[in-house]
Amino acid sequence: MKEIEKKMNGEIKRLTNQTFKFDERIREGWFSAVYFLKTRDIVESTLPDNYITMQFFQKDDAVLCGTDEAIALIHTFADHPEELEIHSLKDGDRVKPFETVLTITGPYQYFGYLEGIIDGILSRRTSVSTNVYNVVKAARASGKQKPVIFMGDRDDHYTQQAGDGYAAYIGGSTAQATHAMNEWWGKEGMGTMPHALIQMFQGDIVAAAKAYHKQFPNDELTALVDYNNDVITDSLKVAREFGDELKGVRVDTSRALVDKYFLRNQHLMGTFDPRGVNPELIFALRKALDAEGFQHVKIVVSGGFTEERIRDFEKLKVPVDIYGVGSSLLKMNTSFTGDNVMINGKPEAKDGRRYRPNPRLEKVEYYNPED
Repeated sequence: MKEIEKKMNGEIKRLTNQTFKFDERIREGWFSAVYFLKTRDIVESTLPDNYITMQFFQKDDAVLCGTDEAIALIHTFADHPEELEIHSLKDGDRVKPFETVLTITGPYQYFGYLEGIIDGILSRRTSVSTNVYNVVKAARASGKQKPVIFMGDRDDHYTQQAGDGYAAYIGGSTAQATHAMNEWWGKEGMGTMPHALIQMFQGDIVAAAKAYHKQFPNDELTALVDYNNDVITDSLKVAREFGDELKGVRVDTSRALVDKYFLRNQHLMGTFDPRGVNPELIFALRKALDAEGFQHVKIVVSGGFTEERIRDFEKLKVPVDIYGVGSSLLKMNTSFTGDNVMINGKPEAKDGRRYRPNPRLEKVEYYNPED
């Protein structure tokens, strides 16, 4: 059983290192800025009896993610973690600019060298979860929630897929491209065919779809239909071949291309940008499918979609059923800062920073997953 299931069942309150599987070199300081390591050594030899409060915040409206991971980090690598006092919000909480999301109180030498790593965890996970949340929100602007597939594998370093997939889940994406993206929270990745499969069949979309369906008969068949830059023609070819067995078509036309439908119907052009996956192409595709009785075939679009672009599609009521989104969800738009704001119970911080108590914070109990 995944830890996320235990958490949802109320058996544990937070995910632990059983999920995150941290690199053991963290304990050696390998990933910490050297000045934190030097400060730890100075404090340990000179001021060992001081205890401080470290506080974390960021500067935007955001969907918080990374708190379980940060707390697990502390519980795994801090000295005497059971003696630290931690208060935190939860993954998925909506947070305001400058709102305190996490505080740690205890001797600096126990945990101070982890500050930068905690900042990085919170910054990356919250950036992804917030980006996904905003895209998912945009995808329901027309009044119906449309699924968002997280397709960030080609825009991300593979080692980040599990954490980014979890952050995307926190943001509202429940369909993701790789098994790794599902590692912390889900079961398996989802997907049908890439352009590479169609290329192997020399552009014959029907032959590629037949091979796919034969190999994976239990999958819902969704055909990728932009390989020949003739979306409507190829969609109708596979729809006629498979009928009710065809569940969807995916359009991923390059922004550098104009679909052949418009080249055949140049009288339609002149009032819109005909490149890539544009509203007029999707309207025409839906009309063509419906005209031949294929109303059941869903339309999936991908290729350069952003929150703004999805909002534009939804405002126009473009007949999209599912959005596939990648690179825009991985932009780092949120940056966390950790500050020492109290020492021995008294306020002490650099100018411009101060202790900001937050009544929403919950006390975190020490949990050793090996107990």
